[in-house]
Order: sequence, then structure tokens, then C-alpha cells
Amino acid sequence: MRKQFAALAIAVAAALPAVAQVHPFPPSFKMQDIQAGDATIHVRVGGSGPAVVLLHGFGDTGDMWAPMAAVLARSHTVVVPDLRGMGLSSHPAGGYDKRTQAADVRAVLTHLKLDQADIVGHDIGTMVAYAYAARYPDKTTRLVVMDAPVPGVPPWDQIVRSPALWHFSFGGPDAERLVAGRERIYLDRFWNEFAGNPAKIDEATRVHYTQFYARPGAMHSAFAQFLAIGQDAQDNAKSIANKLTMPVLAIGGAKSFGANEAAVMRNAASNVTELVIPDAGHWLMEEAPQATIDAVQAFLRRAL
Repeated sequence: MRKQFAALAIAVAAALPAVAQVHPFPPSFKMQDIQAGDATIHVRVGGSGPAVVLLHGFGDTGDMWAPMAAVLARSHTVVVPDLRGMGLSSHPAGGYDKRTQAADVRAVLTHLKLDQADIVGHDIGTMVAYAYAARYPDKTTRLVVMDAPVPGVPPWDQIVRSPALWHFSFGGPDAERLVAGRERIYLDRFWNEFAGNPAKIDEATRVHYTQFYARPGAMHSAFAQFLAIGQDAQDNAKSIANKLTMPVLAIGGAKSFGANEAAVMRNAASNVTELVIPDAGHWLMEEAPQATIDAVQAFLRRAL
């Protein structure tokens, strides 16, 4: 079964047209599929040194991290998974709560014989990153969270009332029927409304990710990521009773979550550094890649 899945992953990657090959990973990075409970996680690994894990969010796959991975691989072992149900990872029936996905990440690192790691997340990846740090604090050296709320962490009750977040409750068979064949329209809503400058998410990028989200089962799994947020909020409300003690960098786009990222994390961690990326919206790696890479690299270089 694993061999069949690996063959399918290779076939899908080969089928992507040249125009959609956005920011490929360096040739030194190796791809592999790692079993994590009921999920098969597609992972890119490269570099050497202390481990760092880069976790993507909705509207992306692990491909979003290629420019940062190329830089960090000079001094780190860089691990870039596709979250369960996304990209080239498998689509299990459940397990989309972020605590379970944190266990996916732990299984990947254990398979790779990596003990401790810096954890970096964006969007849903931020939610998984926090869940990982809360569940495995002794395995988390540093934590970077980027432009997303963390369910259950104050001021969650105010944040979740925003009309812009209606997609947190959007899912089910009829929602899937509405989006089927119209994945590009649905994704454009996120790229256009959450960007500081929508033009920064160029056509090649949009084509690239739409192809992944148009695959059979992909939108069902993507909706499941959001529909699990209620469970995530319950889990995290318990987790914040014990604040994280490792260094945390909270990055927000000035035209998106901004300083609120740090405000949230100060309710969940005791050692938080705040950073707002100027002139950027939610899509930090697309809108302000160099500033984002520089910030993460500088933070990971700090002495503990």
C-alpha cells in the first residue's frame, strides 16, 4: 500500500505543468512518505544540523516553504511535511484535530531519528505548531507562529466572531458539492481577501495549489481541518493552564493579524517576541518572503 501511494505521489507531481513549478526545493532535499498512525505523511528533508520543522496552512502545501528551507538548510536539518489530508499526504477519515496532527509530526521526527526540533507554523500550521509545543514541550526547542489565531487561546471568543472567518464552519456534503470543480474560485477568495496585495499571489502560485486542492478528497480533508477547530479550542483551553516556556516568535502581517499574533501567544507562553512584517497581509511567504525568512533565521540563531 505504501509503495502504491508513493508511486501515486510521484505521478501526480510529474503531472504538474512547468508553469506551476513555483520555488522548487533544492536538489539536495529528499522526498519520502512516512507512516504516522492512520496517515501517510509526505515529507521533504534536507540540510544538516539542529532540526527545524516547517508546517504549512490552508491554501498551501509544504511547497510554500521552499525559499525558507533552502536558507535554513545551510545550518539546520529541515523537515517539511504536508499535513494529513493536504498536498501529497494521505486522506484518512479523521484525525484533523491539531493535537492528533501534532502526533503526526512527532511520528515523522521519530522515524527520522530526530529528537528535539524548532517548530515553525503558518495558518493551520500555526495551530498544529502550538499543539505540538503544548503536547511535547520537552521536544520543542523554539516555536515560531505566523499570522493565525490559536483556537481556545484568548481572545479567541472575540476573534472567532469575525465575519471573515465564516469558513471555520463551512463544510459537509453540500459545501463540497458547491466547491467541486470550482476550487480555484474558493481559493481565490482566501488569496484575494486575506492578502495585503493580492497580486503578490501570482498566477503560477494559484495554478500550482489549485491542482492539489482539486484532487479527489482534498477539499473534504481541507474542510475537516476547519471543522475540527471546535475540538482544538477545547484542547487548547486546557493546554494554556501550563504556559509554554521555550522562546516563541509571534509574526503577524501588518495588513492581517499584525500584533494580535503576539497578544494571543502571551496568553499561552511566557517568553514571546513580537514581530509585525510591514506591508504584508496573511500570505507572508508569498508577500514578504525575504523579511519573513530573515526574521525566522535570526530567531533560530539566538542562544537559548
